[in-house]
Amino acid sequence: MEELAKEAGITVRTLRFYRERGLIQPPRREGRIAWYDEHHLARLRTIAALLERGHTLNGIADLATAFESGRDVGEVLGLGEPTEETPVRLTPEALADYFEGEVTPENFAKALELGYLATDGDEIVHISRRLLDVSAELVREGVPLAAVLEAGRRVRTHADALAELFIDVLTAHSAESELERLRPLAKSVVDAELSMAMDRRLRKPSPHEAHESPEHPPPAPAGSPDDGPGRPDAAQSS
Repeated sequence: MEELAKEAGITVRTLRFYRERGLIQPPRREGRIAWYDEHHLARLRTIAALLERGHTLNGIADLATAFESGRDVGEVLGLGEPTEETPVRLTPEALADYFEGEVTPENFAKALELGYLATDGDEIVHISRRLLDVSAELVREGVPLAAVLEAGRRVRTHADALAELFIDVLTAHSAESELERLRPLAKSVVDAELSMAMDRRLRKPSPHEAHESPEHPPPAPAGSPDDGPGRPDAAQSS
């Protein structure tokens, strides 16, 4: 224990405290001898790094629980690695740097549940470099990570439905061996449709603009030239 504490730059008392709080796994025992290994040292360095970034011990303990209950990378990649995405290996502290102040136990558990993150020993694996970078950019732009993850969950549902639709269409009219070659065409359709849908939403007039559009002209003020003889107020003034 003394050697591990010295290597981690902490006191033996602190190490015992971390053990009691469940922040590190119990050592492997052989009789009365307790053996610590590089995994314990890595965890202690992660704890120190997260403390430096403002995380509390309670928060770190919750993160550790979520980390240990997360799916192994082998389970997440059970069907094979993504063909067009690059997985990224991160330490817990590197992940915290990506999403400063947003790596809460709740967000971490949600990302594990969605399959964006998986565990591999002392490392975290993000399934997609593109999704990692875009998510971090959205957070830097002020979108809470919880909102980004919820949007990702909803997009996943629609993406699965679109993938099923295009595979059904392509398999009905093409040989199965051609599916990979035709895959970019399906992606182009989705990209174009999403772009046009964004145009429609971004160009949609506000309620105020819609009220003053040609289809809904504002009412003419009293006494204006529009007060023809057919208007009640015009008849009363004659």
